[in-house]
Amino acid sequence: METLLQLDEQLFHLINYDWHHAALDAVMPYWRDKRVWIPLYLVIAGYCWYRFGVKGIYLVLALGLTVGIADNVSSQLIKKTVKRIRPCNDATLTQEVQLLVPCGSGYSFTSSHAVNHFAIAAFLSMTLGLYNRQIRLPLFLWAASIAFGQVYVGVHYPLDVVCGALLGSLLAYALARLYWRLKTVSIPLPPRV
Repeated sequence: METLLQLDEQLFHLINYDWHHAALDAVMPYWRDKRVWIPLYLVIAGYCWYRFGVKGIYLVLALGLTVGIADNVSSQLIKKTVKRIRPCNDATLTQEVQLLVPCGSGYSFTSSHAVNHFAIAAFLSMTLGLYNRQIRLPLFLWAASIAFGQVYVGVHYPLDVVCGALLGSLLAYALARLYWRLKTVSIPLPPRV
């Protein structure tokens, strides 16, 4: 375990310190900010409503429930159990951390940003992705870029975001499976080609 944590710190230093670039320094603090993505969330909600009517609203509610559960599992259960200090709050690293956003006082493992955005990507891949398979890869690349941004700005270790990505994806998978079983509220399955 000690070797894994040392490797995690080395990778954090590589991403947060060695890979810094002025363009990314300007973009990443905003890119990983969930408020920046509100227009995208509204477009998704509007599309679901337009395309599927009331069942589209249920889809958006199911997506919101998925993110809410994922966020609570991460922030209330795992973070408070593991209690890993954020790199920007770690006294042994503070001189080395290139902090581009306020650090925050919460714990680091797992990254709730990674959990939430991968939950969104996975849930939408398993629902809307059945209608348009081309959206799957961009959804996961989007979530990965936000997770990467958490390390880049100095508030999470790589292991925090990787485990957050796995957790968010697994929870979304389970909840999407449950969603599809609720035939009265789920969108219709697309015809098989």
